[in-house]
Amino acid sequence: MSDRGVGAVGAAQVGGVPWPARDPVALGLPVSFDLPVVGHLDALADLAAGAGYLEWRRYRHAAALHTELVMPEEDYDERAVDAYAQCAARLATALSVSQYVAERLLDNAVALRDRLPRVFECLRDGVVSPTFIRTIVSRTELVHGRPYQALVDADIAAALRKPGSWSTGRVRDLCDQMVYRRDPDAVRERREEALKGRCFFTEAGLDGMGTVGATMSAERAAIVARVVERLAAQVCKHDSRSKGARASDALFALVKHAPFGCDCGRPECAFTAVDADEVAATAARIVIHVVTDTTTLTGPVPAAAPTADTAQPAAHPQTQEANTAATAPHAGPSTDEVEITDGAEDGGVENEAGVDVAVVDEAAVDVITADEAAVNEVAGENVVADDAPVEEAEAVEAEAVEAEADEAEVEETVAGEDAAADAAAEPELVDGVGFVAGLGIISGAHVRDLAADPHTLIRPLGDGTATPLPTTQPADPYRPSAALDTYIRARDRYCTWPGCSKPAWDGDLDHITEYDHTHPERGGKTSATGLGAKCRFHHLLKTFGDFVDDQYPDSDHPGRIIRTFTIPEGRTVLGPAYTGFDTHPGLDMIVFGDPPATRPPSPGSEPTRPAPRTEQKHARRRQERNRNRLRNNLNGIRPPEPDDAPPPF
Repeated sequence: MSDRGVGAVGAAQVGGVPWPARDPVALGLPVSFDLPVVGHLDALADLAAGAGYLEWRRYRHAAALHTELVMPEEDYDERAVDAYAQCAARLATALSVSQYVAERLLDNAVALRDRLPRVFECLRDGVVSPTFIRTIVSRTELVHGRPYQALVDADIAAALRKPGSWSTGRVRDLCDQMVYRRDPDAVRERREEALKGRCFFTEAGLDGMGTVGATMSAERAAIVARVVERLAAQVCKHDSRSKGARASDALFALVKHAPFGCDCGRPECAFTAVDADEVAATAARIVIHVVTDTTTLTGPVPAAAPTADTAQPAAHPQTQEANTAATAPHAGPSTDEVEITDGAEDGGVENEAGVDVAVVDEAAVDVITADEAAVNEVAGENVVADDAPVEEAEAVEAEAVEAEADEAEVEETVAGEDAAADAAAEPELVDGVGFVAGLGIISGAHVRDLAADPHTLIRPLGDGTATPLPTTQPADPYRPSAALDTYIRARDRYCTWPGCSKPAWDGDLDHITEYDHTHPERGGKTSATGLGAKCRFHHLLKTFGDFVDDQYPDSDHPGRIIRTFTIPEGRTVLGPAYTGFDTHPGLDMIVFGDPPATRPPSPGSEPTRPAPRTEQKHARRRQERNRNRLRNNLNGIRPPEPDDAPPPF
């Protein structure tokens, strides 16, 4: 019996050298922790990539155990504690974890080995965080064994290798988009089954607490959340409860039709007692934003047959060139914003913008049948010479009888093959998807169900013409127009700060270059390139901290932009690698007009600035952005290659 690992507690199991005793230089680690701030950040980024490599090795070893212990018996093993359970038990015992944790480790390892080999390579190369692996594995379980399994794996891996940062929400949306586009029929069937299983439940908790929950469609869940959040906001700043506690009290008030109030105890508080029913009835309508393509509203289309000329996967609709859209009015369908309301009348602002999307070409499928060859082969066995001996003739006659039976069997088999061939002849269907603010990607079937609801308002972002759209409100060049506001939130989807998953529709629109209210001509214009979505925290962090963000057009991909974020010590991180452009490429074609010209103030009328240091900080940031761009251009970094960029997580 082996006693490895028993003699020295905490000793390494392989090689006999504990990790703290290993040579840090040989591992590529800093010898000392006495480093500047940038040195610590560089080390942490390198360690994040190293953690991905170590996780890759962990999954490789678990997959090797599965290959050796499970695969030889998995086809016929019917034991209650089968080979899979015993393999996981070995992992659980060796790692001192539960059976459930060990089985999940084994599940991930097998899925990466068999279903997601290219994503597995991304983990090895440190371009995807180990924390995202479980999300990718679970969101792609539906494609296991499907003919397009390798295509989904390749699409996800290619997206992960793009320069830029990722968040949990963006990784989830990426996987859902790839699956929903490739599997429209199965997704619809699963959604129908899921709707049948919706339920309401309560659970008793500790310390006299309990949990109440319900499963429902995504849009209804969003509406319920908005109603609760609206009532929970009816308090003053002196309320002592957390945001979650206020929401819990607001939900009970709505169900019980009871008053809801602020708990500050101040007699002058205007929110001492709030009628929950009155707030729900008199407040503005609730709108759930859904962004989709017009082609999605019409249903799935046949996938394009891959050729040498097609550079993109068939799962992605191809877009027209920007100059074609500019010269050809009504060039194609537009991207729509489907607003799901709670039944109130329409009172919103109309959005006008145009997006042209080309429909995926229908695939040409060649049907190959083998029925004629099979029948001819059987008939050929029945041909004999006229001068054959009687014995041979009798033998041939017996063979002919047997051949007739075989022919009947072959014809029956051929009929089955024809049916299978006809089924295979049906072209693969590719469906569009939609994006629900705050919830992520939904299938095309779900979008069409929402569009058929009488309470749904379908508003095109444009009229399909080449007319540029207004960028600002007519009377205020600082405020974006309704069209630009909707476009930016649909484009960014989430807060653009690296790693943040707060929805763009719940956040702010930030002027990347600070808007100079005294001298607007100096910079900070209100435009598609000049604005970006940020949650309130990161907006405040950028405004009052020393972080500098930048955003400028990508010369290699017209219509798209490059984002960078620089920490106070000078380290620069790329912005999100996956945005609304990757789901709705037609957004590239939306054209906005130039912001209105502003006249400089007349001499002698310039007001005194109350905070000159803020103006100096804004000027310093503009200079730093210009220096970063010049340095990047001189070094040929547009944008950085994946190997030169920090880990995208």
